[in-house]
Amino acid sequence: MNVLVIGGGGREHALCWALDRSASVQEVYVAPGNAGTLDQARPLDLDVQNSEAVAAACARHGIDLVVVGPEAPLVAGLADDLRAKGIAVCGPGRAAAQLEGSKTFTKELCARAGIPTARFESFDDRAAARAYVQAQGAPIVVKADGLAGGKGVVVAQSVDAALAAVDGCFDKPGARVVIEECLTGPEASYFALCDGETVLELGTAQDHKRVGEGDTGPNTGGMGAFSPAVVLTPALKQRVHDEIVAPTVRALKDAGTPFVGILYAGLMLTEDGPKLIEYNVRLGDPEAQALLVRLESDLGELLMAAARGRLAGHTVALAPHSALCVVMAAEGYPGAVETGTPIAGITAAEAEGATVFHAATLRTADGALHAMGGRVLGVTALGADLAEARRLAYQSVDRIDWPAGFCRRDIGAAAAGEGGAT
Repeated sequence: MNVLVIGGGGREHALCWALDRSASVQEVYVAPGNAGTLDQARPLDLDVQNSEAVAAACARHGIDLVVVGPEAPLVAGLADDLRAKGIAVCGPGRAAAQLEGSKTFTKELCARAGIPTARFESFDDRAAARAYVQAQGAPIVVKADGLAGGKGVVVAQSVDAALAAVDGCFDKPGARVVIEECLTGPEASYFALCDGETVLELGTAQDHKRVGEGDTGPNTGGMGAFSPAVVLTPALKQRVHDEIVAPTVRALKDAGTPFVGILYAGLMLTEDGPKLIEYNVRLGDPEAQALLVRLESDLGELLMAAARGRLAGHTVALAPHSALCVVMAAEGYPGAVETGTPIAGITAAEAEGATVFHAATLRTADGALHAMGGRVLGVTALGADLAEARRLAYQSVDRIDWPAGFCRRDIGAAAAGEGGAT
């Protein structure tokens, strides 16, 4: 079959890479892609927010399956529009995508279905939200209700910080904010592939959201990740399936809005057991990079089975190894960054044993590679254990010549028994 991947980041490069290795896939297309995806996929120049343009491209190129990588097109209803035209899509429709598009939607679903999560209140009024923060005290968590690129969450250690976060959310017209109790414990991510009814575990990961070593500084879209999540034992994974993910999928099916695609549960492992922090309705970035290099199953076959409602009987095979992804970002990230800075050494880095996934790159006519965003590269290595994966990944990082870039040096260190942040 021919597959079209929608998106142009590191997650989409990893999807193209895994689909290119799938025996069931004849050709991979990507829109818009980046400099890295050119090695595995044929780029298409089209407006991915325009479902008519995407459907026309599918007809023109004989595309059998569309895989939507980022959240924004899903929340906007791209999957609904394509399915209405008879095109197979791995990705939820607009209604089910509200799991990520609206934190209020998700928290209210959890309350109805008895899914364990933090206590919360949702506000569309600044004064009421501020009053609630002052009544609850700190630490407390403030979340922008809608899409925020992984950066709309503030874990406030003081009331003043929480009030500032509330004010920041309400600087935007029509804003809504969710305020939660502050849960404590190790964090982990659980990924499931769903066809509207069947829920198949796709794998687990742990990531580092904060920009600075020791998990300091502001939240980012992710500075690195490793898979599997060492804190998720088989017993805990079963609880996540039984108490969180399966009831969510069942509730959406019962509501007439079945979830088809990849469901990403961000978890806090509290003293009372696993609790849901948030849902994403697609693979994470950079978790996808670490997870997909471990995948031994045919990804194309799995995604098509989900799209067609035929996941029952399928299994997911993952290498019994560890994988680790180190994100290289432009200086200044998650704030303003300079674009167009040159990058060299990718071939040398991959010769050290890593796969370098591109997230925001452009190759010019003369063959030179340039950084075009905040998070730019995901240097990903597979090792017999996490310590070896770390060694290989950072060995490869050191071969990349990008003076305008930086990375954290402690990704996975604590989990590998080397000290540092968890």
